[in-house]
Formats: sequence, C-alpha cells, structure tokens
Amino acid sequence: MAEHNNFGKLGEQRAANYLASKGYAIWDTNWISGKNELDIVAEKDGMLIVVEVKSRSTTYFEHPKDAITTAKIRRIVEATNDYLIKKSLDMEVRFDVISVLPLGNDFEIEHIEDAFLPPVC
Repeated sequence: MAEHNNFGKLGEQRAANYLASKGYAIWDTNWISGKNELDIVAEKDGMLIVVEVKSRSTTYFEHPKDAITTAKIRRIVEATNDYLIKKSLDMEVRFDVISVLPLGNDFEIEHIEDAFLPPVC
C-alpha cells in the first residue's frame, strides 16, 4: 500500500478513536456503496453522524477540510441515502468533517460538526 494510503488509514483510525472518546458509537468505517465510501458512520444522541476524514501530511497546498468538493458532498449524500435504506434506518443525519494533521509525534484533530448540508436538487 502506498505511503499516503497508510497515512490516510491512520488518520481515519485516529478520527474514530477521537469520536469514541467523545461518546460517539462507531457503527461502521469505510462503508462502501457502489463507487462511494463513507469514512465513518457513528451515532450520538439518537442522530446518525456521517464523518468525512481528511488527512494531510501538511497544510502547504490546502487545509484538509478544503478538499471536500461539491461533487464529493454529492457522493457522500448518495452513499448515506443507501446506508439509511440498507440498514432500514429513519434517523436525522448530520455531516461532519474531521481533519487530521501531524503535530510533532502526535496529530492535531479538528472536528467540524454540521460541516455541510446535502445539496438541493
């Protein structure tokens, strides 16, 4: 596996650990629907939380959270709809973003709740 893929997986693990430490129940990670993927699906206070994790080794080009395009949001929403249907869930959904950046020997985690809304069709 390429080094950047390893870093991305490590970032997703750190994000899931962070969420669990904050009382989120992690339901799924790397859930696949066709060509779409949900990085983390969690639940807290009766709400389904879909988390897009962005890991970068540096902010030199862009902050990780800025890498989420309108097209990416559409794919996340599409996969979330599939998730709700396949799991027979009727829950309110919130879309969060977690950015993971290296900070010395550790990581800086920024959790942005309600980072985006589904696009209006």
